[in-house]
Amino acid sequence: MTLVDGALTQLRVVHALALRETRTRFGAHKLGYLWALLEPIFWILTFWGLFEVAGRHTAHGMDVIPFLATGIIPYTLFSQSTDRNMAAIAGNKALLFYPQVQTLDITLARGALEMATYVMVFIVLLGGNALVEHQLVFANLLRTLWGMALAGMLGTSLGLVLCSLSVVSNSVERIKGPLFRPLFWVSGLFFTADELSSSARDALLWNPILHCIEITREGWFPTYRGGYGSSAYVLMWIIGFAFIGLTLERRVRAKVQLT
Repeated sequence: MTLVDGALTQLRVVHALALRETRTRFGAHKLGYLWALLEPIFWILTFWGLFEVAGRHTAHGMDVIPFLATGIIPYTLFSQSTDRNMAAIAGNKALLFYPQVQTLDITLARGALEMATYVMVFIVLLGGNALVEHQLVFANLLRTLWGMALAGMLGTSLGLVLCSLSVVSNSVERIKGPLFRPLFWVSGLFFTADELSSSARDALLWNPILHCIEITREGWFPTYRGGYGSSAYVLMWIIGFAFIGLTLERRVRAKVQLT
């Protein structure tokens, strides 16, 4: 089998796994795929209401709904990609008995499904907002989608690390919650990097999720050019997590097959 044949086989495996994940995740519920759209809408409308009550205005003339959407949706994409891939082995042990299926295939399938889901949510939500406001203005759609893609890849690669660690210890899931909960408040969902003091900004820019959200907002809003989002920095985290995750996956593969 040539390298190309092997790659095509793996692509077919990932495609089949993605279809299976779609039916498993959305087919068992009455709302199905619609819930993936409704959940972030509830989040965004809740915080929009809080902004209105508090009389808070966004910087650089950004509308509140798109401002919240460009923060909450990339963060949710990262979070859900991490959670779904963390449970990749536990939820698919039977499939791992097939020699064509590896843990990496499952994580890629789950990551691709989350990416497609939240890009669709983003398009529907901001498209609906444009219909209400009777205008649709964005700076660079490709940069917006690139920021979301970075968030998805970051969550997928981190999920692979946690997935492998969860084979070694059941405590990983318990530890993850307290460690990750502060990220919701320090990742730029409700503020931009240029609103912060220089000392706070320097500290928070160590967080790669903030970079993803900054890139997404720079791509969407013509009036915002923060210049703080770095694709190279996020890619360093993605490559690092992927390397650690793949190394750990190789180490725990025998233990998974035994169980």
